[in-house]
Amino acid sequence: MGFRVFSLILSLAFLLHVNAAPEIMPATVVVDGTITVAETDENYVCATIDWWPHDKCDYNHCPWEYTSVVNLDVTHSLLIKAIEAFRPLRIRIGGSLQDQVLYDVGNLDSPCHSFFKMKGGLFGFSKGCLNMDRWDALNNVFSKTGAIISFGLNALHGRHKIKNKVWGGPWNSTNAHDFISYTISKGYKIEAWEFGNELSGTGIGASVSADTYAKDVVKLNEIVDALYKNSNKKPSIMAPGGFFEQGWFAKLLKITGPGTLNTVSHHMYNLGAGVDHHLIEHILDPYYLSKVSKTFSSLSQTIQQNGPWASVWVGESGGAFNSGGFHVSDTFVNSFWYLDQLGMAAAYNTKVYCRQTLVGGHYSLLNTTTFVPNPDYYSALLWHRLMGKTVLGVTTTASPYLRYYAHCSKGRAGITLLLINMSNNTDFIVKARSRSNLKQNLQQTSDGASSFVNSLKRSISWIGSEATDGSLFREEYHLSPKDGDLQSKTMLLNGIQLQLTEKEGIPNLQPIRSRLSSPLYISSLSISFIVLPNFDSPACA
Repeated sequence: MGFRVFSLILSLAFLLHVNAAPEIMPATVVVDGTITVAETDENYVCATIDWWPHDKCDYNHCPWEYTSVVNLDVTHSLLIKAIEAFRPLRIRIGGSLQDQVLYDVGNLDSPCHSFFKMKGGLFGFSKGCLNMDRWDALNNVFSKTGAIISFGLNALHGRHKIKNKVWGGPWNSTNAHDFISYTISKGYKIEAWEFGNELSGTGIGASVSADTYAKDVVKLNEIVDALYKNSNKKPSIMAPGGFFEQGWFAKLLKITGPGTLNTVSHHMYNLGAGVDHHLIEHILDPYYLSKVSKTFSSLSQTIQQNGPWASVWVGESGGAFNSGGFHVSDTFVNSFWYLDQLGMAAAYNTKVYCRQTLVGGHYSLLNTTTFVPNPDYYSALLWHRLMGKTVLGVTTTASPYLRYYAHCSKGRAGITLLLINMSNNTDFIVKARSRSNLKQNLQQTSDGASSFVNSLKRSISWIGSEATDGSLFREEYHLSPKDGDLQSKTMLLNGIQLQLTEKEGIPNLQPIRSRLSSPLYISSLSISFIVLPNFDSPACA
């Protein structure tokens, strides 16, 4: 009897521990609204459309369905609505198979057929084809939705394998020339022509030396210059669309020189392989996520030293490589990684961040068969609508598990905070504070002590209980998973399930409005966008 009672006590103690309320901790977030730390493009969020066919498989899963550039149902109403919701959405067309794509236009000297599995082929597939009827259909949708398009060109055409993954020989530019010429003749708008995919450094499936690659980028620039000579706007030249290797990237910039390579694009998959059983641990580990800052920092230094005229894009990033993580990359938990990546990349002056993919693979923003949005779609849409291009400096007294980013608000006064609480047992009560340039205020002491005190009050203002106007409100967008399940495919906004409207439209993303004098709670394992319209932020003027 005594043992049964003891067991019952242990069971109750365990339940109390499991269901115990999380610890509540105060945190102060200090934003310097006087200085621009970095700046993104106005349309920072981007998504990719890849070339993978339906029989592309990884780890016994084949998650691509019919989402390829050549067979995606671009007439599907929900896909169109999902793109239109961004007004506009950047789309990058490219991926592993792009260096095997031929364009069925002009005097093509090779057979043009669909991709098929082929032993010995690059990534296990044959060459493929983009016919112009399909290109017309794609551009019809791009025009209708207002999408901004970047297109990755085949950089291996004409080359041959020398040894292992190394390819050599001259690039045959004729097919690319004819394709670009056709695109211009139809009036299709391309923002950037990207040269090659993951051929930099040691490469993934294939590699090309930096000096050879650079000479061909110069050649592509000459082609674009000639073909667009009568156009109002010339598309950018972007390269190399690969993983950063300092020496290779530096040589590319030095050889191409000013006025040739407008944008340096690089890829990032910092979570590891999609099959890794520790993906969720990595996603929720702030120390693990911060490791990738070394890449951002090193690339930034490389560009400043070798090609300061070029901007930076993350041309492709899906978190986990090889199609993403099954039942991870398409669930709520992935937004901790995704939004943290958007924030970190922006702080390093990344102009555009392209998510792999809009549709296709486990990391798809939309379900690959129904096109119903996955949680990361809503995260992307909220960023796009709320976070402006000006990045502000921000610090906090909180635990490292509270990640924080601050931007000028998009299209309105004030700032927007992104707060990511990766702790599973701590809620935060957050106060946001504005820090002005105190050095400037100290210089004003000659105007008298009273003047200095008044300026000091203006320079360090608390947004919260000390707001000067109690009628002012902040907007809050709190994101959490349905039923508290981090691997749920359903996201809650302020406790309300995000789901399609009756007419299968993208739902309105409505905030809750709270008085500035009220406490700001950030729950454990949740994500919040906080819009502060009256925040002292001269850099946002």
